[in-house]
Amino acid sequence: MARSLCPGAWLRKPYYLQARFSYVRMKYLFFSWLVVFVGSWIIYVQYSTYTELCRGKDCKKIICDKYKTGVIDGPACNSLCVTETLYFGKCLSTKPNNQMYLGIWGNLPGVVKCQMEQALHLDFGTELEPRKEIVLFDKPTRGTTVQKFKEMVYSLFKAKLGDQGNLSELVNLILTVADGDKDGQVSLGEAKSAWALLQLNEFLLMVILQDKEHTPKLMGFCGDLYVMESVEYTSLYGISLPWVIELFIPSGFRRSMDQLFTPSWPRKAKIAIGLLEFVEDVFHGPYGNFLMCDISAKNLGYNDKYDLKMVDMRKIVPETNLKELIKDRHCESDLDCVYGTDCRTTCDQSTMRCTSEVIQPNLAKACQLLKDYLLRGAPPEIREELEKQLYSCIALKVTANQMEMEHSLILNNLKTLLWKKISYTNDS
Repeated sequence: MARSLCPGAWLRKPYYLQARFSYVRMKYLFFSWLVVFVGSWIIYVQYSTYTELCRGKDCKKIICDKYKTGVIDGPACNSLCVTETLYFGKCLSTKPNNQMYLGIWGNLPGVVKCQMEQALHLDFGTELEPRKEIVLFDKPTRGTTVQKFKEMVYSLFKAKLGDQGNLSELVNLILTVADGDKDGQVSLGEAKSAWALLQLNEFLLMVILQDKEHTPKLMGFCGDLYVMESVEYTSLYGISLPWVIELFIPSGFRRSMDQLFTPSWPRKAKIAIGLLEFVEDVFHGPYGNFLMCDISAKNLGYNDKYDLKMVDMRKIVPETNLKELIKDRHCESDLDCVYGTDCRTTCDQSTMRCTSEVIQPNLAKACQLLKDYLLRGAPPEIREELEKQLYSCIALKVTANQMEMEHSLILNNLKTLLWKKISYTNDS
């Protein structure tokens, strides 16, 4: 009787199920298409970014064209351009104009760096001009004598480093490095390569600090491409993740996660001592003071013995050079008076020009980086004293009275505290 009252009810139920199935299928297809679209877009953006950042083939072509036409020369040229035993490996570049790769030279690992644009002045947030072939490797010119080249180098050092009394020694050291084939003479090609490299602060610092433990050794060069000693661990802390995963990790959580992937505390203390020693090396060194304008974990590394090694020194600049360039810079606020991320001066509101005195010394910036690194997992018996010394270090100002004495005292106290704790362990 009930079926006779509603004869179409049992027919409508399959139709309803069919419609719902179609809706679910359409929903599934829509979200599948959305995932494919978003994934393809992310891959395209990442690939575009990679091809823009990693231009090693272009760099090699420019350098080898110049070498094969006799414009430049250097100890790495033949391996790079003829025998091809100098290989570019993993790309580490963070800016298109500064190419950086892990490489292999014969059987030796190294880091290959190449400039894709001119680096004749410090960059205060403006884009550098594109690399111009007509002026690249234009000095010294044919007919320049060795004495004239030495005068050119001396004048460059005087502008960069100030009027140091021992600049002549540095000039002779540069000529020794420039003589790549060690035949006792600097050819025109070698001189052109050396002149281009001397515009780069990292190369100059590697030569000046070539005997220091924490400075990577220069392995060779060709034009403004150079190869430096490889470092096993290329960041102070953290873990390398695939870029797809990196996209979905919040920056705050990423920083906390990085701190988990660090060596044991005694090994961290040894690495920290290395950074303090490097600060000593560049603080009133043999050829003046250098300022560390980007002290970040990605620029510091260490080897398998947990000795600190600098990975990237391109933002370590001569104090005299930075002061000269920044002092007349127009500014609206203190934010306009910054080089890199860590070299800050103040804006004089009466003249609307940047002052020349950098606010924080290198040691204060190094301690700021080391604070969380060292306090996490620190032994309880020294934690309070360590925290006290680190905060005293961070509070250092360049303008403070007796800053140099205070600088030396804090640095030595920190090193002593750390060494006393690890000196009887295997990690020392």
